Amino acid sequence: MAGSIPFRKRRSRRSELTTGPEGDAARQKGADDADETVGAVDTTPAAGAGTDVERGRAASLAAVVGRGARKGGRGAKAGLTAVADRIVANAPRIPVRDLATLREQFPGLGPEELADKLVAGAAYGTSTVGAGVGAAAMLPVPPAMPAELAAEIVGVAAVEFKLIAELHEVYGLRAPGAVRQRAVAYLGAWADERGIDVTSPLTVNAALGGQLRRELRQQVLKRTFRNLPNLTPFMIGATVGAVMNRRDTKRLAEKVRKDLRTRQVSWDALPPAGQPEPGAR
Repeated sequence: MAGSIPFRKRRSRRSELTTGPEGDAARQKGADDADETVGAVDTTPAAGAGTDVERGRAASLAAVVGRGARKGGRGAKAGLTAVADRIVANAPRIPVRDLATLREQFPGLGPEELADKLVAGAAYGTSTVGAGVGAAAMLPVPPAMPAELAAEIVGVAAVEFKLIAELHEVYGLRAPGAVRQRAVAYLGAWADERGIDVTSPLTVNAALGGQLRRELRQQVLKRTFRNLPNLTPFMIGATVGAVMNRRDTKRLAEKVRKDLRTRQVSWDALPPAGQPEPGAR
């Protein structure tokens, strides 16, 4: 074909380009690029170094998680202490009816019948508290849940504290001392779920020491886990809270009454109602 270059001439011209000075420069440039590529590969971190970096990140993450767990533990303990302190502060202010007042309000009843009345009233009170907190948690708000649990525990503790104190009155076993001392002793009975042995000074004095706060924290912690279902949304928690609080109050009352029956003092053997006790105010 006219104007075209034969195949052999094109091939010879290509070989001239690769063998001349320009071809040598191209080959040198390619060699330099290869050297740069090799150098770049040599400067890349080894696989072992990457493993060390990942291990370091994992260790840092574990340290952060550990610090968070320790902070969470301290926060939980502080929360339990705050609830226990609130219960201790409220106890002396809770009105407790003495035996004379109870007999006047429930005339014609013996000790067991009067105790049954007190337990029924307290069970109704704690069930109302549980239902109220469960209704407040109808639409769950996670930041408000700890406050709702604390409010329920403090409210239930007030009702059950009053019940325990009045059961001691019914069975003729009022705790010795002034109002505040009796309140602390009854708090110890609530925390231990037992009655007070007024004939043994050790049981009363133990309630007055630092052991009481530890026992209260344990009781508050137990009640907290027990009351978690009360926060179930859509009014389910209200029903659950009412049933569980009523059951727990009756169970506590039965334990205390069983303990007090073994040391019960007859009403006829008690001092006159108008006679103040030593140290009472």
